[in-house]
Amino acid sequence: MTNVKTQVNLRNMVLSMLMELEAGEKSHIILKKSLDSYSFLDKQQRAFVTVLFRGSIERKIEMEYIINQFSTTPTGKMKPMIRWILIMSVYQLKYMDSVPVSAVCNEAVKITRKRKIAGLTGFVNGVLRNIARNIENISYPQKETERLSIQYSIPKWIVGMWKKQYGDKKTTAMLESLYLQKTTTVRCNTRKATLSEIIENLNAQGVQVEQSGIYENALHIKGYDSLEKLDAFKAGLITVQDESSMIAGLASGVRPGDYVIDVCAAPGGKSLHICELMNGTGCVDSRDVSDYKIGLLKENIKRIGVKNIKTSVMDAVKLDEDSVEKADIVIADLPCSGLGVIGNKSDIKYNVSEHQIFQLVKLQRNILSVVSQYVKPGGTLVFSTCTVNTFENDDNVEWIEQNLPFRRKAFDKQVPAALRSEKGYIQIFTGDYGMDGFFISTFEKIKG
Repeated sequence: MTNVKTQVNLRNMVLSMLMELEAGEKSHIILKKSLDSYSFLDKQQRAFVTVLFRGSIERKIEMEYIINQFSTTPTGKMKPMIRWILIMSVYQLKYMDSVPVSAVCNEAVKITRKRKIAGLTGFVNGVLRNIARNIENISYPQKETERLSIQYSIPKWIVGMWKKQYGDKKTTAMLESLYLQKTTTVRCNTRKATLSEIIENLNAQGVQVEQSGIYENALHIKGYDSLEKLDAFKAGLITVQDESSMIAGLASGVRPGDYVIDVCAAPGGKSLHICELMNGTGCVDSRDVSDYKIGLLKENIKRIGVKNIKTSVMDAVKLDEDSVEKADIVIADLPCSGLGVIGNKSDIKYNVSEHQIFQLVKLQRNILSVVSQYVKPGGTLVFSTCTVNTFENDDNVEWIEQNLPFRRKAFDKQVPAALRSEKGYIQIFTGDYGMDGFFISTFEKIKG
């Protein structure tokens, strides 16, 4: 653990990051930007910042529930800065055993004073010390849906929706998986080096590596300081991508020489994977809606060094007449509620509503109506999302077959046997084989 002065600075840094979140920035962007800005922090300090920042967001509902049992002012009526000071402090009390209670309370008071809200130091100190004395005796609601919502810090409507759609057992398993120890999943570029050479390269820099049980070119890595400092990353030997997302590329059944259009491509994991699967032949036409998103894609293209790819800024809702019936494969990994990736991007669960899900379904179908026209007769449409609910997934499969000239097709043999489905779609639930939640479906365009 770092010295007290540095701890104060680290906590204050996390508070600033949480206030950025309050202002509407995305958590993963905040974390990366902050750690890049404070690159001088050592590995232990970076870990402290990461755990406290992510944990405060992940457990926000539970933390507010606990605070409300001991505060005369409900969290909903607190100033955001005070609310976050309390949330991050209660998180330390409950989930960071190595941090002494006295340090949590004293540093919270110091931060409150430092932020020029000294008049509330007594309130902060009183609430935290009361919680610290009773932290092991917090009572949770008896009703299961409400209890699960608080225990796992998931909005109640999501718990209710999952229970209704997938049952109690699957819902509980998904909720538990959100808090399992996380590693980074990377895809290996075996066109540049062999798998054993990439693993040896990572091990040489002290990285702990475990090979995926689902896809041989996927690795789970941990124990590193900064991904950007790894030689394997800088050399384009690895790309961050969850296995569930890799399955979408495999499901396409891409062959050397194919022309593939990826309509919502950024940051480019699937596009680059397909480039590699074609062994440098053919062409992947990667598109997205903004210069910013295409910029992210270009960064990855440059780092990895692929040549059989081109990029363009294009709105998937608007028909590109020049692309009609030109593509062997269209990849439509569409905007969605993101409920499958909340284990890594916790703020998603607080920023989506059931109403928004139905708005997204409408957008997804608008995009599908357009981009499906780019598929050649006999060609393949891959529709995927990184979410878990039947509205955006199963219902869209039915809609495609009823409204577009496509029929479901069995998955290509490149898809791992454990996941292969004759139904033409796979719902990967959060936590399945340690993966993110993801949905993949494949369709063949009907000739004539």
